[in-house]
Amino acid sequence: MTHEQIDSAVSGLDGADVAAFEAAYQAAQKSLAEGGIPIGAAIARGGEVFASGHNERVQNADPIAHGEMSALRAAGRQKTYRDTTLYTTLAPCAMCTGTIIQFKIPRVVVGEARTFDGELDLLRSRGVEVVVVDDQRCVDMMAAFQDKHPELWAEDIAE
Repeated sequence: MTHEQIDSAVSGLDGADVAAFEAAYQAAQKSLAEGGIPIGAAIARGGEVFASGHNERVQNADPIAHGEMSALRAAGRQKTYRDTTLYTTLAPCAMCTGTIIQFKIPRVVVGEARTFDGELDLLRSRGVEVVVVDDQRCVDMMAAFQDKHPELWAEDIAE
């Protein structure tokens, strides 16, 4: 995909946001290629991505290795997350939302919330700025995955 196509796919974001969101999208693609659940995340500070990760529940048999959790694990210890933005391809679940709130991440950019609406209202109620991009690539990727692997998807969201 060209930079112009990416810019069009994630319209409404500035250049640093586009690059960071693309890191999350590429992480989701990596998980899908590995046979996992296609959810990716990235964390940026000052416009620079310093960590990314993807859902690794299938790959590592780890029930809490969601994309956001994997990105935070990759970030390691930080003095603060209060100056960061977390980018994720899918609306965060209750577990990941709790972690975002716990570490006081002030801004979350979400690829899509159509195939799973997550806990966006809870994030907003706790003062987190939530930007939903509604990226069609993310919608298509998750819809295809959910259609092809409904049992795996149900397991991921504890249904």
